[in-house]
Amino acid sequence: MNYFKDFFGGLVGIMMAVLPMTILWQVLTGGSVFGMNVIENLGDLIAIFGEGGFVGLVTLVIVMSFFIKK
Repeated sequence: MNYFKDFFGGLVGIMMAVLPMTILWQVLTGGSVFGMNVIENLGDLIAIFGEGGFVGLVTLVIVMSFFIKK
């Protein structure tokens, strides 16, 4: 289990490092990254949490707890 935990922790770390670069690339060039519209996808994700009301807020807190290092 530690192997999988370390693997997925590293994978999330890489994704969190790449995300700001993809946003910056899309803002500066207007082009998509890997065929995805990163800014639109993030906007949709935030809208989903917003439409969920209290349940959306609780879900957001739970998801954010995975990304906070203790």
